[in-house]
Amino acid sequence: MAIAKILARALTDYGVRMRTKRVVPLLEMIDATFEAHGSVNIIDIGGREEYWEIVPPGYLEQKQVSITIVNLPGTNLPEDYAPFKFVTADGCDLSAFEDKSFHIAHSNSVVEHVGDWDRMSRFSQELARVAQSYFVQTPNFWFPLEPHCMTPFFHWLPKPLRVWLVSRLPLGHWRQANSIDEAVRMVESARLLNQMMFQELFQETKVLTERWLVLPKSFIAIKYCD
Repeated sequence: MAIAKILARALTDYGVRMRTKRVVPLLEMIDATFEAHGSVNIIDIGGREEYWEIVPPGYLEQKQVSITIVNLPGTNLPEDYAPFKFVTADGCDLSAFEDKSFHIAHSNSVVEHVGDWDRMSRFSQELARVAQSYFVQTPNFWFPLEPHCMTPFFHWLPKPLRVWLVSRLPLGHWRQANSIDEAVRMVESARLLNQMMFQELFQETKVLTERWLVLPKSFIAIKYCD
């Protein structure tokens, strides 16, 4: 586990730098939207307001950005405060929102958590439906360190072995499961995608690759307004 801790620490430090670089195309998208409309309306699926601290201080106010953060029913939501509004909904069913009711849909490391391929497909369709543009990030299946349990090669192991490990050890962000049922649910809570699968979900996009050293760590699908 010492190797995993070293890698996790290195990746955490690198992640800060990566998020700083990652935000550049998002800021370009916001800038273009502001120039076109004088304000920017964003829906952030599965996000948190802390995430938006990656943008420069005062930027959201300057660009007249409003952000609707959507999380699953049952989530304990804070009170609304500018520029954030908090809503409960399933990212695979955003029927509460009209077509193209947002300038930008944003999602960071969420699509791999929504469930099976059918739900992933519905998730991608809903993002494309409710927003004119979108920015979607997800980890790469072929990166050797699983980003949730921070354990090398974990996601490449047979499912029964992963369940066994989770039921006996705390791994990264995951505590030790209290039962096999809980272990299975933890293992199934993240279904990582490779680039081919991600591109299939977001066909009308430009897919960027984020790298750690030379290894493809994650992907970003970017669709600009037609």
